[in-house]
Amino acid sequence: MDSATQRLLQAQQRPTRSVVMHQKWDELFFFHWQCDPAEVQKILPPGLTVDLFADQAHIGIVGFQMNAVRPHGCPAVPWLSYFNELNVRVYVRDASGEPGVWFLSLDCDRAPAVYIARTFFGVPYEHAEMSHHHTKTKLHLSARRRGQHTAADYTWSPTTSPQPTTPGTLEFHLVERYNFFAVKNSKLVRGQVHHAPYEVSLAQVEQWSELPIAWDQFPTTGRAPDLAHCSKGVSIEAFALIPAHA
Repeated sequence: MDSATQRLLQAQQRPTRSVVMHQKWDELFFFHWQCDPAEVQKILPPGLTVDLFADQAHIGIVGFQMNAVRPHGCPAVPWLSYFNELNVRVYVRDASGEPGVWFLSLDCDRAPAVYIARTFFGVPYEHAEMSHHHTKTKLHLSARRRGQHTAADYTWSPTTSPQPTTPGTLEFHLVERYNFFAVKNSKLVRGQVHHAPYEVSLAQVEQWSELPIAWDQFPTTGRAPDLAHCSKGVSIEAFALIPAHA
């Protein structure tokens, strides 16, 4: 097993430090495009490098429902704990080789959640009008970021039975990410979550959009996603930010 896969497997282990939040991520899609590694490296802060798979970089759009979001020891509340999210992310490593994601943006339709995430976690949340619904066979998510005139629409459906990704595969490299990096108070920090491995299905894509990538001023491809997966979801434990190795 190569060292990159070993580091991803290590990141799956539950941290020993205290849990700060609980949440559920439900009805996810993962759409990915190959992209230029040099374009990714240009947007990263000092201390992070693009994480390649077979010499290829990828940018992903991931959409889902955030449910039962609550601080540890507190109950979920209807006006804050349930909302939709759409994030744009690339895959990175810090100076120690720790794998994670760097978010270009995270669109969300709950204003208090945007404020909390920006203030306490240093991640670039954006307020958006969003909807997420499904029928017996299809799921749909729509997002229009504040200040934008056009919505990004996604419709997808699973085409295979859900199962965990296989270590060493591209799908494992893209999906099994338990760390994120951010810059808070001018310092590179790392956040971590813990959950059971995703069980994912291949997804048939009926609608897709690169608009969120364009909103983030990153080059778009003009093509349908190179890879498309979906998952019913996972339950999350989130841990406090710690300094990253820069």
